[in-house]
Amino acid sequence: MPRFEPGRSPGTTAPGKHGAGTEGATGYSAPAITFDRVTVAYGRGRGATRALVDFNLRVARGETVALLGPSGSGKSTALKALAGFTRPTAGTVRLAGEDVTDLPPAKRGIGVVVQSYALFPHMRVAENVAFGLRAQRVPRSEIAGRVSDALAMVGMSAYGKRLPRELSGGQQQRVAIARALAIRPKVLLLDEPLAALDAQLRQSMLTELQELRAALPDTAMLYVTHDQSEALALADRIAVMRDARLVDIDTAENLWKRPPSSFTAAFLGGANLLPCRVTRVIGTSALVSVGGAPVTAHAPQPDIGRTEWKSDAGALLCLRPHAITLTSPVERGALPARIVASVWRGSSTRVTIALPELPETPIDVDVPGHDERPIGTEVGMRFPESGAVLVPAPEAVS
Repeated sequence: MPRFEPGRSPGTTAPGKHGAGTEGATGYSAPAITFDRVTVAYGRGRGATRALVDFNLRVARGETVALLGPSGSGKSTALKALAGFTRPTAGTVRLAGEDVTDLPPAKRGIGVVVQSYALFPHMRVAENVAFGLRAQRVPRSEIAGRVSDALAMVGMSAYGKRLPRELSGGQQQRVAIARALAIRPKVLLLDEPLAALDAQLRQSMLTELQELRAALPDTAMLYVTHDQSEALALADRIAVMRDARLVDIDTAENLWKRPPSSFTAAFLGGANLLPCRVTRVIGTSALVSVGGAPVTAHAPQPDIGRTEWKSDAGALLCLRPHAITLTSPVERGALPARIVASVWRGSSTRVTIALPELPETPIDVDVPGHDERPIGTEVGMRFPESGAVLVPAPEAVS
């Protein structure tokens, strides 16, 4: 596996600051990337399809932001609008404060990596990497050195004379990354770069992308994916998208521990969402009723524009599958439940249970090892207060 050497990438000056996320936080006057109320629609009139709606986002220099969402959520459309492949119907796209909405893709100086590799099959590796440099009319005397630097960054120095068909999938993707880096971009866009790889190779490439990120401290990265593990591993912030709109954006840790919406809680980590009623809130601790039983949970302080927690109000209790423990049904403090499904996954078993008072709300539990309890077994469900967090019910979000 190639190892990326941390430090300044070719053409950079001062190191950036991961996770800054706000204008001016890195000492520069403008974010590296700005989407200002960008809308993309295909067609006209009432029959038009809106692929991106009123999209706002800022990415600081040296920051990595993941656009995470299901198919059709608008994440790839946002990337295409930034790269110049799609022209926004409304709104403005800026790079380092400069309006590039109408600028051709080749003049934006952006590195783009896609899942299909998009290598020219008749060109050797070095020629593929040099393609963008020639398109930018870089002097011929500089091209060889920059190609060599880019291939060295991705551990492909020994493969410059090979054709793409002579490489593995992971090697081809590294060549695609080298081609994007050769032009020394201030912004790097990655559109599902690991989707075409098998599981083992995907994990290896994920580690390499983490190392690449550390080696490019001044480069802003926008990473499009539907895979939450990639977003959690790579991103300073995650922008969750749904139905062509931005739903939530925050650091990966905050979205995981304190999801601001039911969609983000379920999509990021597959959380269980149990309907509950708030009984009392003191500070950030809440007493709630779940299926008629009292339990305690964390009650995050609501953001501006969010409805505050109120006594006797409905909410959702967010429980991650790994935070739940199955015990004896008669254990003190445990909620009685029944096993309704069980799937062994090798290192763990995904056990699905149901509470008597909430039979239509299945609860997934990850049990270490091979759990052999049969369907219908009565069990008890326990979880720590730190493992349960209140999420606004959909109708409670203003």
